[in-house]
Amino acid sequence: MEKKNRRKFLKEFGIAGSLIAFGKYIGKGGPLSDDDGREFLPQAESKIKGEFPVDFQYAPSFWQSTYCFPDDPYKSLVGKNGELLYGHPGLEAELDAFAHRVWVGLKNEVKGQYVEQKLEAPEIPIITTKLHFADAEVLLTSFATNRKGEGRVDNLLVEFSPKVDSGRSLLPLIVIGSKSEFKSRNEDDSRFAGKQAGSVSLEGDKHSLFMVVDCPVDMEKSSEGRICTLNPGAGQQIFFARFPQEGQSFDKVKDGLIEPRQLMAEARAFWQAWKPFDGNVNWQVKAEHQAFLTACARNILQSREIKNGKKLFQVGPTVYRGLWFIDGTFILEAARYMGYDKEAQEGLEAMWDLQNEDGAFFAGAGKHHWKDTAAALYSLVRQADLAQNWDFLLATWTDAHKAVMFLKNLRQKAINDGTSNGKYGLLPRGFGDSGIGGIRSEFTNTIWAVIALKELVNVSQRFGLPRREEVKDLYRDLLVLFGQAAEEEMRSYPKGFKYLPMLMKEDPAWSDPDVRKRPQPQVAQLYLSHAIYPGIILQKDDPIISGHIELMKAVTQEDIPAETGWLAHDAVWPYNAPMVAQVYLWAKMPELARKTFAGFLNHASPLYAWREEQSLLASHLNEYIGDMPHNWASAECVRFLRHSMIMEEDEKLRLIEGIVEEDLLAKKPIRIEYTPTRWGRVSLSFEPLDDKTWSMKYKRENFDQKHMPKLTYVEFPRHLPLKIQFIKIAGATAGSAELGRMLVDGQVTSWEATFRNVG
Repeated sequence: MEKKNRRKFLKEFGIAGSLIAFGKYIGKGGPLSDDDGREFLPQAESKIKGEFPVDFQYAPSFWQSTYCFPDDPYKSLVGKNGELLYGHPGLEAELDAFAHRVWVGLKNEVKGQYVEQKLEAPEIPIITTKLHFADAEVLLTSFATNRKGEGRVDNLLVEFSPKVDSGRSLLPLIVIGSKSEFKSRNEDDSRFAGKQAGSVSLEGDKHSLFMVVDCPVDMEKSSEGRICTLNPGAGQQIFFARFPQEGQSFDKVKDGLIEPRQLMAEARAFWQAWKPFDGNVNWQVKAEHQAFLTACARNILQSREIKNGKKLFQVGPTVYRGLWFIDGTFILEAARYMGYDKEAQEGLEAMWDLQNEDGAFFAGAGKHHWKDTAAALYSLVRQADLAQNWDFLLATWTDAHKAVMFLKNLRQKAINDGTSNGKYGLLPRGFGDSGIGGIRSEFTNTIWAVIALKELVNVSQRFGLPRREEVKDLYRDLLVLFGQAAEEEMRSYPKGFKYLPMLMKEDPAWSDPDVRKRPQPQVAQLYLSHAIYPGIILQKDDPIISGHIELMKAVTQEDIPAETGWLAHDAVWPYNAPMVAQVYLWAKMPELARKTFAGFLNHASPLYAWREEQSLLASHLNEYIGDMPHNWASAECVRFLRHSMIMEEDEKLRLIEGIVEEDLLAKKPIRIEYTPTRWGRVSLSFEPLDDKTWSMKYKRENFDQKHMPKLTYVEFPRHLPLKIQFIKIAGATAGSAELGRMLVDGQVTSWEATFRNVG
């Protein structure tokens, strides 16, 4: 579109005014009601009452968990059956492409049956696995150590409990499933029960020590792998195996063989001293949620890695052991929420170190994933606002503008390419991801460009940055033209509502003769969730929003939206659920939000980690996609819990949107202290004073009034479940400008509100 026609077009659409409200498709971040306070979006929330227990009822059939240290280059993993998993090649490899697997068995029963697996505590990744054999039970304990002078070692304590009536002697095994060649030997040492210690080394160019164990071993090949038969001394039923990770010699790690309990105590002490939050940040939430919050912080730090001197937040420890920009955007935000400010800044700078000469960013999703560039821009602004420090943004502005021009040039090249993307004036066909494979006519990349450009326009105006009008022009173009395109691309769902698919009508897959090969309506809708919240690029009355919410409700199975990603049939993408749940929070549907979030938690393993996608239990399939632990999932757990209490919009802060009946019945305090927002650090508590009265205390501090965005007011619901209602405020004045909502002047930094049961 030529510049003069573009300006005429924008004027006709009424968007020559301010950024806050210059047209139909700009988000005001307002409540879902009309000017008279009547609710109209979406359909009224059904009465979802009672508790939402966390019982792991939808856990995957198989899982793996990390037990290494924060920032550890040795990403140690243990599987559901206690097997140790080593040597995954990383990016682009198969999920199960581990070079070596180690498990414990018996001579007449090489693999045991799973009984249970658990963490010592959410913050202590000492993992115990109980297995059943015909003649015995075995308890396996996996943990990592990094003793000074010894180095990084994985440890496996094996405790057999023979059955009294079995009548057979135990012949314990340690099996190494691997294509590599190994060699065993026994070392004399009177300290061990069998007077010898066994060692197993990898053969090849380097004879590296793989395992040591506190008794002699004999090794033979079998169809299972390399079977190491343990030859203990009389009566020995407890064994200790060690797996050096840094190429240590036998002499360097042998002393630890005689003190497994002391080593375990050292590992425990490290994790007991570790805290899931840093600085002045602290949280107190419901006990089950606190356990997840703690474990998610640990998962994120265990997958993190130091590269080029910077701490890089990675999505996972195996196939996603790297940087994805959309994932990374929300992982960095979660890191800030947990108080990891320095590390989040390093992660942001590591992201910007990857910018190409033409201004573009590309990571694991490939060269047509245009939203990587948008995500880098969004993160630049979001991290600056949360830090209340814009130095890095200002120093990077030239590069940021270069990234915007990359997006602008992309769009310009596509305008006359004959595709729907070009016809609508959007970014060109790209890789949609999240279930949309190949280079397709899709909306996801344009949506993310609009989300990022909105934030960039706002910050460039606040600071008066050079060439900001070019950024503003592209934003306005894409915003309005996306709205036009959406009107053309809306489809009808059989349940009587319209929705916007992320794949456009011209895509031939919609008419594939094989119905099962056609796209699911809900595929890749997570990007539309982002547009609604936190992007807020749509007005409250936009049918795109109501359509998205009704679609997510319509496709819910196992308490979360199903078939939204790569596994298109009989499967779920668990961490899509908390993103949808945040949309429900924004739409003032707290009970549905909590139910969906509980569904997400119940798709975790009992060790508080998620796979990216998994089959529905009722399907009796065992299909999986993605890493585990998957730390975008960990980040979304953190983000949902934060936004349940403190939710930011364009010019307002919304409080306690996620409080539901079970929180009130529990009568336990809920607190978030010193959490970063775009308006400084906020502390919020909501706690019972007596059987009928609750207090909500609010404090905002450490903000840069001159450079931060405008905060017009703070908002919270007047009515809560169980007939609990706001009755008074101290330290400020609360007005009711809308049905059921209380507003406090955003410039007031400290106050206390009281709620009471008026039933």
